[in-house]
Amino acid sequence: MIGISLLTVGKIKEKYLNEGIAEYAKRLSRYCSLEIIEVADEKTPDGASDVLCEQIKDKEGERLLKYIKDDAYVIALAINGKMLSSEEFSKEIENLSVSGKSRLVFVIGGSLGLSKSVLSRANAFLSFSKMTFPHQLMRMVFLEQLYRAFKISTNEPYHK
Repeated sequence: MIGISLLTVGKIKEKYLNEGIAEYAKRLSRYCSLEIIEVADEKTPDGASDVLCEQIKDKEGERLLKYIKDDAYVIALAINGKMLSSEEFSKEIENLSVSGKSRLVFVIGGSLGLSKSVLSRANAFLSFSKMTFPHQLMRMVFLEQLYRAFKISTNEPYHK
């Protein structure tokens, strides 16, 4: 069974998102070993300078990198990443699994995005849209798409 880590910045405060994330995590337990790791986010003051924003991303990035092992295959969720259909995403996970990548780490940054150090550690970049989503909501969207990917690869029915 493939191991998947979802590495994220910040805690989820909204009950409905926590419930949705828990539901998809439960559904995914049939297909993969899933762990969700949250690291603390930094407060970003209104009107923060570009320099301060980079410093904040760097601090969050250091926290994220502590959880990434050397042998992990890292996929950063980034707006300029590769866009895939659900079927292509399913095939990509299947291909990684068959090629010996037994530990996949997906990384979702905080409200400012990911640091340069995390982006340089990534083996691949994935985008769900050219639109910007709240990073908390992206967790649930990602888990739903991961669940859909496993359903596709096992030829099981799922909503279209």
